[in-house]
Order: sequence, then C-alpha cells, then structure tokens
Amino acid sequence: MPRNFYIAIEGAIGVGKTTLARLIKDEFEAELLLEVFEENPFLSDFYADRERYAFQTQIFFLLSRYRQQHRVIRQTLKRSSLISDYTFAKDRLFAHLNLGDEELSMYERVHTILAEKIPTPDLVVYLQADTDILMERIAVRDRSYERGMSRDYIDSLRLAYERFFATYTEAPVLAIDTNDLNIVRHPEDLAQVVGAIRSALTQGIYRQPLPQIEPAVGAESGEGEIGFAENRRRLGDFQRWHLALDREKGLLADLYFNFICLTEKVGNLGAQLKDVWAAQETLYDAIGNRQEAQDRALQERLPDLREELADCLAYLLKLANYTGVDLEQAYLARMGVRQERA
Repeated sequence: MPRNFYIAIEGAIGVGKTTLARLIKDEFEAELLLEVFEENPFLSDFYADRERYAFQTQIFFLLSRYRQQHRVIRQTLKRSSLISDYTFAKDRLFAHLNLGDEELSMYERVHTILAEKIPTPDLVVYLQADTDILMERIAVRDRSYERGMSRDYIDSLRLAYERFFATYTEAPVLAIDTNDLNIVRHPEDLAQVVGAIRSALTQGIYRQPLPQIEPAVGAESGEGEIGFAENRRRLGDFQRWHLALDREKGLLADLYFNFICLTEKVGNLGAQLKDVWAAQETLYDAIGNRQEAQDRALQERLPDLREELADCLAYLLKLANYTGVDLEQAYLARMGVRQERA
C-alpha cells in the first residue's frame, strides 16, 4: 500500500459517496476532502429549470472543484493520505449530460486547461446502484434542493456514469455494487467494502470480480441452462456482467464495431437456419411429416444454433451498454405498449 495515497469515491447522486468517505476515514488514517456543492448559488434553480441554469451551474462547479483540488490534494498528501467523495474528472460527465453544443464547447476549453493541474487518484471507488435505490436514498436524506429531482434525470445520470467508467483509464477503478449493502446499519457490509479497498490498494485488484459462470444441472447434455453460479439472474445482471467483462479484458467499447459484429453473428445464425431448412425438406420427403422433419433437423443442429444465438445476445447486451439502454426495462416497456395495442 502506498505510504500516502489518494482515494476518490464516485457514483451517481444518492449512491452514498460522502457517507462512505466519512465512515472509512479513520480506517485508513486519512484526511477528508468533501465536495462543497451546497455553496453553488445556482443549484436549486438548476433542479427547477435544468435547461436555463445548466451552464451557470456547471461553470460554478468546475471552478469550485478546481479551486478545492488544485492545492489541497498535493499539500495533504505531503502529510497524510486523502479520501475524497468526488473526482475532478466527473465534472465533464455532468457537463456532457446538461450542456448544449456551444456551451459544451466553451466548457471543454476551460476544463482542458484546468484538468492538467489536478492530481490523479491512486484508486477510484465507483459505487453503483439501481435507479430506484438511488431515488429511495435521495428521499431519505431529504435535501431541499434535491426534492424536485426527476427519476428520468437520475436514471440518465446513472447510465452516464456507466458509460463514463466503461472507458475510464486515468486511474485504477474498484466498482462496488451497493444495491444490497447498508454500510451505516450493518458493520459487516462496511467491513466488506473496506476489505475490497485494501485489496485494491495493496494487490492491484482494481475491478470488481466477474461472477463465475458454470453450467446448471443438465447443461452437459444440452438439456439444462447456463446460469450464474450464485443464483438465478435477470437480464440486467447479464448486461452488467458484460460491462464488467469488457473493463476486465480491455475490450473495445466501440458502438459501431460491435454492431458490425452483431450483424455478422446474425448472418451466421441465418446460415445455420438455412441448413436446418434444407435438412427439414429432405427429411419431409422421406417421412412425410413436416413437424417431425423440422424437429429432427433442429435437434441435429441444436449445438451450433445455441452458440450462434448466445453470440447474438452477447453483442446485443454490449450494444445496450454502449448506448446506455437498460435492455430489460426497455423490453418490458415496449412489450407493454404492444400488449395494449393488441
């Protein structure tokens, strides 16, 4: 572990950044650097009218964060370790979410000049939570200027963080899913987080371990399912797993390249189905029962079809990650619309 280290805690609004920073301060014998967001005079107006007050709010935050971090971080690290509840880099994330083209261009010029003078963390702890969990935590802390926050804004912010850290390379990142953690009420949850941070600092384990995938009962014979080892998962879990896998392996997070890969896999699936159709017609001529012919043709090529369908799903999940779409939520919403039309 570095003698004096700098840890920055990140994540969407309401995820628990400041709470965690305060709770682990003594564990790591570190000083705190907390964001002074309440001093922004435009903040309450921004939440009431985002479009009108976005630029003023963002520029104030940019200059405030620069003023706070420019000297404090270096001076503190000379005498002690430091834990902060934000990174300077995240300012651009909010800017891209809230600013229009001309305002964003001006912002980028200022940010580029200032960012060169800000120290990089030794470790970024990225806290994750689902949108509904974030909304619950925001409601519980009941800050006056946050009462007008819409769920859509928090959801877009959460997805922006996912995209941001999917390609973030400035510092090592430890991602922690906080959906089922309560570090305030449950000491064992806090101990789990502290242990993960210590491991990241001492052993260089910067990514959240990938879930272990293993065949379910009967999978060896092609009759079972392939699932996560711990328990049954939903589509969103597989989507997050692919995001973690891309980070772990350094895979190319390119929207268009992966779309091309998806179309290639769909083509492969089409070729397999073409072979099934040809075999089906041959069998039909021999046995005279079309359904039986199709069943037998499919069964003969089932292993190849299974692989091609799995590849198609994998690239579809990756595309959902790169576009910031919660695929399960989008599917349910879309199917709900179709059901109403029917």
